Amino acid sequence: MALLMKPEPFSTDFDRLFSTLFDRSASEARSWTPPMDLVEAEDHFLLRADLPGLREDDVNIEVRDNTLRISGERQAEHEQRERGWYRLERQFGKFSRALTLPEGINPDTIEANFAHGVLEVKIPKPEERKPRRIEIKSTNGNGKPPTIEG
Repeated sequence: MALLMKPEPFSTDFDRLFSTLFDRSASEARSWTPPMDLVEAEDHFLLRADLPGLREDDVNIEVRDNTLRISGERQAEHEQRERGWYRLERQFGKFSRALTLPEGINPDTIEANFAHGVLEVKIPKPEERKPRRIEIKSTNGNGKPPTIEG
């Protein structure tokens, strides 16, 4: 039986440790990308974003130029210590996600709910633009256009 191992099983852990300890500027300017799902239904799109540890006040949603932008910030929950070893894997910092909306979306009809760390944004689809038939009216009563004499 063969045992398969990575040649350096702890290399990523050491890289992360050195980055955390010696690169303060990178750790102070951290950002993270919350996962999002976008689902299409008959009459709307539903966007779900996992934002654990945040409240409604921590999240901003805006629509500008057919782009829906969700942004906010999750604060770090750990203390800086002089001694001791500990591991930080949960991400924190500012985030921003943008979604280009189809033409014709009315921003006033978009609804957002936030519960148990999950943001749901319901985006109603625009009504389909159907060709509009324009009726031609006759003025001489026989269905033919009037004769222009000149």
